[in-house]
Amino acid sequence: MAELIDAATFKALQETAGADFVGELVSAFLEEAPGMLKDLSTAYAAGEADKFKRAAHSLKSNGLTFGAMSLAAMAKDLELTGLEGVKARGGDPVAAITAEVGRASDALKGLVRA
Repeated sequence: MAELIDAATFKALQETAGADFVGELVSAFLEEAPGMLKDLSTAYAAGEADKFKRAAHSLKSNGLTFGAMSLAAMAKDLELTGLEGVKARGGDPVAAITAEVGRASDALKGLVRA
């Protein structure tokens, strides 16, 4: 299984922004991620395509920032496929990305403690 957080991306972020600031960024993500997921879920259920796309974009951007490449890829897929395309595929994309956010969050917590 691929690493949850790309080490080179995370290290580059720490070198550029400083480890303390990255810790603050991770804390902000951990606080904001549930709201992003709620926005995604609400938009999915209500058929709000623009809100769905914005929430997916926010999750993608955060994933890329921290090197959570699987999260970023999942969110990018939702963003580019769009609400109608995602619904047409079936399944439960909100549950899948929620689980991935949980895995990435746990990994980030471990990295900022290290």
